[in-house]
Order: sequence, then structure tokens, then C-alpha cells
Amino acid sequence: MKNTLLGSLYLTLASMIWGGMYVVVKIVVSVIPPLELVWMRYLVAIVALLVIGFITRQNWRIEKRYFILIVAIGLIGNTISIVAQETGTMLSTAQMGAIITSSTPAFMVIFARLILKEQLTLKKGISVLLATIGVLLIVGIGDVNLSSTLGGIALLIAALTWGLMSVLVKRLPSDYSQIVVTTYSILVALIVLTPFVLPRLHEISISQLAHPTIWGGLLYLGIVSTAGGFLLWNRGLQMLNASSGGIFFFFQPLVGTLLGWLVLEENIVVAFWIGSILILTGVLFVINEKK
Repeated sequence: MKNTLLGSLYLTLASMIWGGMYVVVKIVVSVIPPLELVWMRYLVAIVALLVIGFITRQNWRIEKRYFILIVAIGLIGNTISIVAQETGTMLSTAQMGAIITSSTPAFMVIFARLILKEQLTLKKGISVLLATIGVLLIVGIGDVNLSSTLGGIALLIAALTWGLMSVLVKRLPSDYSQIVVTTYSILVALIVLTPFVLPRLHEISISQLAHPTIWGGLLYLGIVSTAGGFLLWNRGLQMLNASSGGIFFFFQPLVGTLLGWLVLEENIVVAFWIGSILILTGVLFVINEKK
């Protein structure tokens, strides 16, 4: 019972941290463009993860046959998905960012079928359909707001690629430390992004970057959201089974929506709630699927 309560606390904190992440991104991205923000966020995160890794005496060795897989995880998850996520949040709202990316578990079903040959049941098929309809409602079919629509598409790409990355991670040996895997995948993303980011860094206003809200946001995204949230989530999953742990994922969109409303004064419309309910229902179908 103690492990269950403690694990639940860890998972709840991780999801709440990630829910707040979208509001922080929405604020910081007004000064630091998405590509540069991802690069800076990872620069902070990799320092934090390396410190944690060395303190906990992690085994940093990775077999050569898994090298390509680590690179793919870094490119798909840590590069494409996160850049799309922060671009989408910039173009739309923190609410939309939190809700659409919460459809990731449902989209994982498709990739699990294609890559891991897991059985695609009717229940899983319905979950993907519900999540897709929910995303379309939130993006807004026929919405004249082009920025919001493009933001929704970017967030959908982020959800799909994060789902693909999550399935690829399952192909790594279970005894590999997730701290080590994350550190290496972030390093891949840093290497890929650096040639694109360095020539543009001079365009960022140093005076704005020095503002406590901006550098505080960077520290939150790098240390709290990336390093801290990751460690809390994985520690919680060690204490609970994955199906039970997945339920706590929904604190993310709820916190993201609430903070977007409180801090950014974002409006909450009826279509948003209908789409959100459909997505959450779809993902719950996946979580409750009997193996």
C-alpha cells in the first residue's frame, strides 16, 4: 500500500509538471523561437541528467547493435516531436498543446501493431478513432484561424512521433537505465539541432533572455520538466504497473488547461471540451485494454 501511494504521488507530480510545461513554453517562446528553445532546454537537461547519472553511478555502456535505435529515438522523439510540440504550442494555445499531445498513448497502438506485432483489437481501434476525432474537433475543421489550425497539426505530429518513439524504446533491453537512454537521445538531438541553432542565437535579445521569467522558464523546462519529470514518472511506474500508471497521464491536460486559463487567460470553448472528452475516452480504452 505504501508503494502504491508513493508511486501514485510520483506519477501525479510528473504529470502536473508536464501540464505546466505548456504554459511555460507559451511564455518563453515569445522570446526564444521553438528551435532555439528546444536546444537550450536540452542543454540544461543534459547537464542535469549527467550529474544525476554520475551521482547514481549509472552504467553508460550501450551495445553497438542498439546504437542506430538510440539515434532514431533521439531524432524522432527528442528532435522532431519536441520541436513540433513547442512550435504547435506557440501557434495555438497551452490548452491545445496539453490536450492534443495527450492522445499519444492511443496512437502508440498503431505503431505497436506495426513494429512490435502487438494484436490490434476492436477496443484499441475504437480508441484511436475517438482520439483522432477529438483532435480534429480541437484543431477546428473549417476554423478561419490559420495559426491555431497549423498549431494543431504540429501538435498532432508531435503526438504521433512521440508515440512512435515510445514504441521504439520498448525494443531496447529492459535492463538499460532510462536515465542513460534519455541522456544519449538528448545528446543526439543536441548534435542535430546545433548547426541550425548556432547561426541564429545572436537574434535572441540578451536583455529579454536575462529576464527572470525567461531564464526561470528555461530552468523549469530543462531541469524540472525534462530531467525531474522523467525521473518521477519512471520511478512511479516502477511502483505501479504500466496500465495503472497511464491513468495519471491525464493530470497533464487538466493542469495544462487550468493553467492556460488562469495564467494566460485562454478561453475554453465547448468544442474543446468535447474533443478533450473524446481523446481522454480513447486513451482510457487503451489503458484498460486487457492483455
